[in-house]
This record gives sequence, C-alpha cells and structure tokens, in this order.
Amino acid sequence: MVRIYDMKQKEIINIIDGSRLGYICDIEIDLREGRIVKIIVPGPGKIFGMFGREMEYQIPWSCIKKIGEDIILVDIDPKEILREIEY
Repeated sequence: MVRIYDMKQKEIINIIDGSRLGYICDIEIDLREGRIVKIIVPGPGKIFGMFGREMEYQIPWSCIKKIGEDIILVDIDPKEILREIEY
C-alpha cells in the first residue's frame, strides 16, 4: 500500500531519456471508477523558475512502469504530455 503523501516524496524519472521531471503536485481521479487517471508534475519554470510555472506534465497512470522506494519510473514523451495549467 502506498499513500498519496508517500508518492509526493518520490521523484519522477523518464526511462526513455533518464530525465528528472520532478515531484507529484496533484493527481486526477476518476470518482466513478475509483482509480487514479493521471499524476500531475509541475513543468519547466519560466525565467530560471523564478516567476512560477504555466505548464505541467499530465502523466497517464498507464505510463507508470515502476514505483520504487525513492522514485517513480515513467515511459513518456515529455512533449506529448506537457500541457498548459488549467485554472
């Protein structure tokens, strides 16, 4: 069993290129089916990350390949899952 708090402490790593995407900031849940649909990771920052973020990685649960002690391995093309933040 893994709690959301524990998942937020694990770094997200892309197995395709070894890039470090960051840490989970939010999740998307399908309430009808009772399952996690996506994990949300903040995208690249603007101007050295000083003035907030306007993009986020929306990683489908199906792209998660392994949840380890300290990291979560995902198999994604970052350009395809990078989305504007919806307020």
